[in-house]
Amino acid sequence: MAGHSKWANIKHRKAKMDIQKAKIFTKLGKEIIVAVKTGGADPENNPRLKGAIQKAKSANMPNDNINRIIQRASGEVGGVDYEEATYEGYGPGGVAILVDIMTDNRNRTAGEIRYLFSKKGGSLGESGCVSWMFSTKGWITIDAQENKKDPEDIMLQAIECGAEDVRVDDTTVEVICVPKNFEEVKEKLLREGLKLDAAEITKIPQNTIKIEDPKIARQNLELVDALDDHDDVQSVYANYEIPDSIMAELEKMK
Repeated sequence: MAGHSKWANIKHRKAKMDIQKAKIFTKLGKEIIVAVKTGGADPENNPRLKGAIQKAKSANMPNDNINRIIQRASGEVGGVDYEEATYEGYGPGGVAILVDIMTDNRNRTAGEIRYLFSKKGGSLGESGCVSWMFSTKGWITIDAQENKKDPEDIMLQAIECGAEDVRVDDTTVEVICVPKNFEEVKEKLLREGLKLDAAEITKIPQNTIKIEDPKIARQNLELVDALDDHDDVQSVYANYEIPDSIMAELEKMK
């Protein structure tokens, strides 16, 4: 059950950096709007909205902003309608990439996403070409050092709380669960007194591609960064695995 997931750790580090970007409020706002449109304005009866609000608060979005967005989405004040879509494609070296978007102009966004794939050495594919390689899961990370606990002890706690899988990478413990059990597992871990580093419903690759060519690694990272920076992109998922030695080499090249 214990193992390693370089993909998830890279994703986690990237997520922390994203919180520092001004664009994150726009993306979080769209997530709240779509959550309200699909499940109603009451977070207690809308798990997706509850999760979106928690993400927004974690990024230090003011409560007034969150409330205004909910009011706009529920029709109390005027607003923009967004639709969701997922684009699928390939990065350099055959890496599978999924891109979740929310947009008020799907034709414009599709063209821009296609351009970014092409510009960065990838290619946009047909619907279904890579989505089968990913599974939707609840994903929670816990820093054992921050919690002042042995990672193996946290792993056992997570199993008792209903985790489907637990992976230990140095001091980081990743807890994987089926989406329907996500809130229950998260609440149980919190009741155990654990501080959670990240908690979300995400898409995890069933298999990863190990990239040991620095050039290919850099190209994939640049492609993912470019997609992630697009205003209409909510999430980017990729199945690459880049060894720490290659990551360190890329850092030196900056």
